[in-house]
Order: sequence, then C-alpha cells, then structure tokens
Amino acid sequence: MQNAIHIVDLSFSHHGANSLSIDQVSLKVAAGESVALLGPSGSGKTTLLTLLDGRLRDWQGRASVLGMPFEPNRVLPMAKRADTGFIFQEFALVERSSVMRNVLNGRLGRTPGWRTLLGNVSNSDMEIARSALSDCDIADLADRRVDSLSGGQRQRVAIARCLAQEPQLILADEPVSNLDPSRAADILTLLSSAAQVRRATTMFSSHQPELARRFADRIIGMRNGRIVFDLAACDLTEDATAVLYDNTGPASGVSQKVES
Repeated sequence: MQNAIHIVDLSFSHHGANSLSIDQVSLKVAAGESVALLGPSGSGKTTLLTLLDGRLRDWQGRASVLGMPFEPNRVLPMAKRADTGFIFQEFALVERSSVMRNVLNGRLGRTPGWRTLLGNVSNSDMEIARSALSDCDIADLADRRVDSLSGGQRQRVAIARCLAQEPQLILADEPVSNLDPSRAADILTLLSSAAQVRRATTMFSSHQPELARRFADRIIGMRNGRIVFDLAACDLTEDATAVLYDNTGPASGVSQKVES
C-alpha cells in the first residue's frame, strides 16, 4: 500500500530552544489511514504536524508526504501544498468575513492566480464550497459572519474550508481542545466521516486517550519529542497512556516502532 507519510530520523529544534522539539522520529502512514498523535503539551505533536504541512525549515532527516520528498529549506510547490489540508486549534478564520467567504478561501490553492487577483469565483468553486458546507451541516450559516458563531460552529467552518481544498491528507492540530466532550465527539465524527468518504488520510493530535481510541485506526504516543509507542487503537492500554503522562521522569518502558 502506498504511504501518505514517510519520515526517517526526523529532528527539529525551535530557535533558541535548549532541547529538540522532534527527536529522531521515524514513521510511515499508509494512504487512507487515520492516525492520532497522543501526548501532553510540549510533546512535539504540533511541531510534527506543522513540519508535515511544509511550514518548518532547518530540520534534519528525511521526509516524504504524498509522494513528494521534502527538503529542509525549500518551499513546496503550490500545487503540492494544496494536497494537504490543515485544521488549526484556534480555527484561523477571518472573523469579520462570512462563512462562505472563509470556506472559499480553501479553494485559493486550486485557483489560477489571475482569478484570485480579480476576486472571481468560478461556478465550480462555489459548488465545491456549498458541498463542503452541507457536509459539515452548516449550509444555513453561509451568509453569517464568523464572529457571530459559537466555538463548535467555527470549528465546522474550519473543517468545511479544509474539505473545500479537496486535500488528500488532512492534518488537524488539537481540533476539539476548545470544545466540551459532546461537541468534541460530534466534530471528530464529522471529520472522520468526511475523510473516509473522500478517501483522505488523516492525522490529528490529541491529549484525550478516549477520543484518540474512538476516532483513529492507530495511535502514536509522543513525549519529549519522541515516539514512545505506535499501536493499533484497540491495543491502547492504561499502562501505555500512563507512560505519556507520568511526570516522575522521562518516558520509558515502551519501545518506538521504527520504520525506515
């Protein structure tokens, strides 16, 4: 099966940091797979997702996403960037703009430059945006301003914008951390269902083991920038989870599954 993600001995340190944010991480993710990155704050989850989105520089190791080899100091071509969609923890929406306008922003990477400059929206782009709104059950909010919406509604807009991009890979950074448990489950149900329909690969970060187990095929536990376990969701145990959140010392006792 084709790999959507393949990284080998990946390391990265933020400028001025005393330690590595990602420390010799290696993993493969098959096309169509749903993977949760589980771990406490500061474990490297967000940094890894950001790197896979092509937004980090000066890293070491090897990385390939959707068949495109990454280089540490070269920007990805726009056409390839559009194949990966990113859902941000804080939504990253244009607050004073309408829901429809925000969702149409997901089409920018698929739109010819002249059309973007003129502000023209094709019938095809409008249809794709409407379909994304409908899939996220917010078609009735199309004309509302984002700053009038609840947190759950805003996250649905963020997901709709990502779906309008028509990505092959969806990366989501703590997509439900700002929501209560019932709304969190609703949002992850929406995200996982939409990805399955589109046969997209998904990787989302979380610090909630139960949600990770429920909505992922596979769970990768991270701590201190390293992978400490890589398990099928059904094999996640309380002992494995405790390794991530034990504050008495460095994570130990569970081996990283290394793929080269």
